Amino acid sequence: MRILVAIDGSRYGEAALERALDLSSRLAEPAELTLIHVALPAPPRAAAAVGAEILESWYRHERDGALAHARERLAAAGRRAAEITAVGSPGRLIAEHADGGGFDLVVMGSHGHGALAGLVLGSTVSAVLSLSKVPLLIVR
Repeated sequence: MRILVAIDGSRYGEAALERALDLSSRLAEPAELTLIHVALPAPPRAAAAVGAEILESWYRHERDGALAHARERLAAAGRRAAEITAVGSPGRLIAEHADGGGFDLVVMGSHGHGALAGLVLGSTVSAVLSLSKVPLLIVR
């Protein structure tokens, strides 16, 4: 089984990784885990003002910050995971990687860092639900 776990650095993303690890431990053969982190793109005017080098440094900082806990947790569990990182629309890119990557399941938190975190489901979850054919486990 191949599981794609969406990580955004929030407690919901951490809970998603915990659920994926738990699920994997219950299988006859441990699942192949892949973490995915998608950063929102900087507004075009801001990107142009700071330049490509600073922008790339910012994306790297955001990515490493979001994935730090997941990397530590995997190491503590004696597990490894591939990583996919991208910049763009999180819902669309998670769905594309899920469908195109041969994954059996996507695990993600019910909410993330979005401005409207109090909604019933986060906008990224809603987008993945509507765009992907891969089963989705939503963790609260």
